[in-house]
Amino acid sequence: MIASLGKDPRADNRRLEGKPVPRFVLNTVDGQVIDSDDLRGGVVVVNFWNSWCVPCRQEQPDLLAFYEAHKNDPDFTMVGIVRDDSESAVRQFLVSNPTPWIIAFDPDARAALDFGTFGQPETYTIDANGIVRGSFFGPASVADLEGLLTKARDGGAA
Repeated sequence: MIASLGKDPRADNRRLEGKPVPRFVLNTVDGQVIDSDDLRGGVVVVNFWNSWCVPCRQEQPDLLAFYEAHKNDPDFTMVGIVRDDSESAVRQFLVSNPTPWIIAFDPDARAALDFGTFGQPETYTIDANGIVRGSFFGPASVADLEGLLTKARDGGAA
């Protein structure tokens, strides 16, 4: 008999669905503070990423297209949380890759740990009541992101 010593994190990427979002209070690249409690009342897309992650770089065009399609939706907020990266590397990345949504630093990895992330990129959608309704491990396509958004807007019914 062979025992499995590892676990594929994609098999457990829905561990937070149906549960309250872990609270986070983080500093943004533009010197503001973002508090997850202040985001209630609308749908929030949270994307964990970093500048050196190849799948994160591959995902960037899809995130941009998705954001552009929804940036004017009155119930929509998107937050990128930087995991395992230096502030200088992130700022340099953002100069070359302008990113119009909120970008926040997670210097002690508290938010990443509270979400139970395995790596990056990982994306979560949160409904207006602060409940996690969808999650995706790995680089998400526009179609993946649209599905997550619909699920959050439908309260997890999609």
